[in-house]
Order: sequence, then C-alpha cells, then structure tokens
Amino acid sequence: MGDDFWQYRPAQIGDSRRLIDHRRSAMGDVQFVREREWQIAQSVMLWIDQGASMRFASTKDLTTKAERARVLGLAAAILLVRGGERVGLTGTSLPPRRGNMQILRLAEMFSEDAEEDYAPPEHRAMVPHARALFISDFMGDIEAVRTALTKAADRGVRGVLLHVLDPAEEAFPFRGRTVFQSMGGTLEHETLKASDLKDRYLDRLAARKAELQHLCSVAGWQYGLHHTDTSAQSGLLWIWRALDGGRVRS
Repeated sequence: MGDDFWQYRPAQIGDSRRLIDHRRSAMGDVQFVREREWQIAQSVMLWIDQGASMRFASTKDLTTKAERARVLGLAAAILLVRGGERVGLTGTSLPPRRGNMQILRLAEMFSEDAEEDYAPPEHRAMVPHARALFISDFMGDIEAVRTALTKAADRGVRGVLLHVLDPAEEAFPFRGRTVFQSMGGTLEHETLKASDLKDRYLDRLAARKAELQHLCSVAGWQYGLHHTDTSAQSGLLWIWRALDGGRVRS
C-alpha cells in the first residue's frame, strides 16, 4: 500500500480493525476504511501512436494500424484497471489513475489523430519505476525511439514495445508503375518498376526490426510484432503475458 489517501469505503468482513478510520466512522452508524493508493510501481504508462502513418490499411477488408493499436491499448488499459492498476498516458495530458472515468478519458484521447506523418514516442513525465506500453508501426525516426527508451530506462521504467504492421508492409506486393505516398501527403515517390525496390525495402525493414529489438534489450523492455490481418485477441494476449513478465500484477 502507498501513502497517498485514495478514498473512504464501508468496512467489509475480513478488513483489519486497524484500517478503520474512527474519525470518519464517528460521523454516522457505519464504519469506514481509509483506502490508500498503491505504490508508484503499480502505474502503467501508455503511448499509442496517433501519427498519420498509422491510418494505413492495404485493403478495405483490413483494419487500419491505428484502429488496431487503439483497440489493443484500450483493452489492455481496461484489464489493468480491473486488476487494480493505475493507468495513464506518457506526457502530461493524463497522469495514471484508476477507475472507469479514466478508461473513458483514455478512449476519448485515443480517438484523436496527429497531423504529422510519423509521431515520435512521448517520453515526458514518465513515472519512476512504472511500467509502459508503446504501440506503433515505428516507421519514423529511430532516434526518437532510442531517446524515449533511454529516458525510460534512466527512470527505472520497464515496458513493452508492440510493433504493428499491415501485411502489405511485410510482403511488399507492388509491381510495375507505382506511386508511393505517405498518409499525410508530405512524402511521395514514383517508380516504373516497384518490384526492383522489394529487396532493398525488405532489408531496411529487417534492419528496423533488429534495431528495435536491440533497443528493447538494452533498455530492459520486451519487443513484439503484430500484424493487422491477425486477431486482436492474439495481440492482447501477448501484451498481457509480456506485462506479466514485467511483474505488473493481474
């Protein structure tokens, strides 16, 4: 138990008598227990990439990366809150709290879109010795990820990094004349032989995965890869097991 006051609640069978707040109980006929916040290590910080690149889906039958990331982030938050954890966002917009209202706040903030093509991980106001969950396609500047994980490690934060990709981003099925354009419209490349780019693209993607795995290993985080053509349940199960391996209680 932590030191910060959380709330009063009616005493229940099994509560220790030393937990009863006699001053509050003296105001009526019901005995009340003074509950306190859990220790700060039970806080879980979320960063869900809301950049434009996440709004990509290769076919109409597939969910976008953003939709999948938000579903996984919110589902994980609900499970954590039900387990008694405090959940919030990295940065200063929504500090870790418990309760259903916090879930509603998270859902509202997850619905917002960022304007930039590639949103860097938010690493401000990381709660010392907390846990963290980052979900993104990690297509942007790798140095921003390196900075975020380094600062997290410096504050004793251990976490989970889930790499979300569309199946077309893994297979590169493009041939012939193709115009590649970023979701935000800031980048564009046209080629007459898209298939000639496949090997170089796959090499760079493999290098990006390897770099992310290395950064996670150095920072004490866990790396996972999830594709939008697989079930959201499989991704959520992996997140839960990874967080449990990081000693977040269920």
